[in-house]
Amino acid sequence: MYDFRPDETLAPAELHWQLCEAADALTEGEPDGIANMANVAALLWEFLPDLNWAGFYRVAPAKSGGHELVLGPFVGRPACIRIPFGTGVCGAAAGSGETQLVEDVHAFPGHIACDAASRSELVVPVKREGRVVAVIDLDSPSPARFSREDARGIEALAALLADRI
Repeated sequence: MYDFRPDETLAPAELHWQLCEAADALTEGEPDGIANMANVAALLWEFLPDLNWAGFYRVAPAKSGGHELVLGPFVGRPACIRIPFGTGVCGAAAGSGETQLVEDVHAFPGHIACDAASRSELVVPVKREGRVVAVIDLDSPSPARFSREDARGIEALAALLADRI
C-alpha cells in the first residue's frame, strides 16, 4: 500500500517537489497511461488543499475530425466529457499549449461551468515531442486559489508525466 501524505506545513515549492517525487515513484516503469493518470489525480487531491476537482483531459480524435479533449481520470464531481480546443480554460490550454492560471473563472471568456462551485482554475498542458497530449486541470471553490508557484510546480509534474501517460 502506498501512503504519500504531505506535511501540511511545507512551503509551496517543497510541497510541489514532494508531489513530483511521489508521482515519480508511482509512475516509474508503469506503461499504462490511464493507471498513471488515475494515481496522479489521487495524489493531486491528497497533496493540494482547497480543491474541488483534480484530474486530466486527454487529447483524442474529435468525432467531426481534428482533435478535442476527452475526460480522463479525476477526483471530484462528474465533469464535462468532451471539450473542443479553444473552448473554456482547458480548451484554451490545449489550443495554445500554454498554462492557464485563472483567478476568477466567471470572468474567463467561454468558461465551461462543469461545477458551479468552481471559482478559480489552473490548467497545465502535458506535452510530448512538442505536442499537447493531455492537460492537468485543477479547480478550486476559492477565488485566486492558485499562484505562479503552483503553476511552476504543476508544469514540473506535467514534464515528468509526458512519457508516462
